Amino acid sequence: MELIIIIYFAVVFTFGLVVGSFLNCVVYRLEKEEKLTGRSYCPHCNHQLAWQDLIPVFSYLFLKGSCRYCHKKISIQYPLIEILTGFVFLLIFTYGIQQSVFELNSLQFLSLMPLFYIASSLIVIFVYDLKHYLIPDVVLYMAIVVMALYRLLEFGFSVQILGFLWAVLIALGFFLSIYMVSRGQWMGFGDVKLAILLGLILGFPLILVGIFLAFLFGAIIGGGFILFGKKGLKSQVPFAPFLIIGTVAALIWGEPLLSWYIALFLL
Repeated sequence: MELIIIIYFAVVFTFGLVVGSFLNCVVYRLEKEEKLTGRSYCPHCNHQLAWQDLIPVFSYLFLKGSCRYCHKKISIQYPLIEILTGFVFLLIFTYGIQQSVFELNSLQFLSLMPLFYIASSLIVIFVYDLKHYLIPDVVLYMAIVVMALYRLLEFGFSVQILGFLWAVLIALGFFLSIYMVSRGQWMGFGDVKLAILLGLILGFPLILVGIFLAFLFGAIIGGGFILFGKKGLKSQVPFAPFLIIGTVAALIWGEPLLSWYIALFLL
């Protein structure tokens, strides 16, 4: 059984590396407004890349972070996103085991594909907003549809689905209020739309934890940038990365934090 687990983990991690390589392509081509089809090429000299240039992580290490053809440096973003995606996929796979979503001796782990897709979409949104202060609608809208369908298949039209609808309304109303009061100065409308996806991911009451942690992380990191002179008080700061970090943190630690908070007030 241990050998089977190791094999599955290796396959999932490798799958994540490959998907991560594709996500790098998505981020780059969305910026250039290019189609996702077609051969990969060097962003500096536009030379088409051979298969040996496209092996996730290993090609970057073997070529010492440079293009084989023009020898210009390639961003460290590429292997980092590949490794991050691999580890995220492993976390989702581990979650599937813990929740008994599938058995290791079957192909039922395909039921986790929607979660792999959502995780990939969040990674693209994270990186794209961090680089361009913009959330790509084409990625966000499709992720919302996939997550909504996943919840419907998971719970149907039962009482549990109301928790996710309530979370969507809370997150949407909260961020829309900020957007309207500030007339888009404090928060972009992309963050308002992202709130729909996060509500579908977290449900109620974890959405409250996710929002709180997002603002907490944003205040700490943003304050650090201001303290060290990297940003000014009026500088634009992408908020989607903080929302995504807050969401992930709420998924992992949300329930213990809620239990601690409730116990604190009951003392």
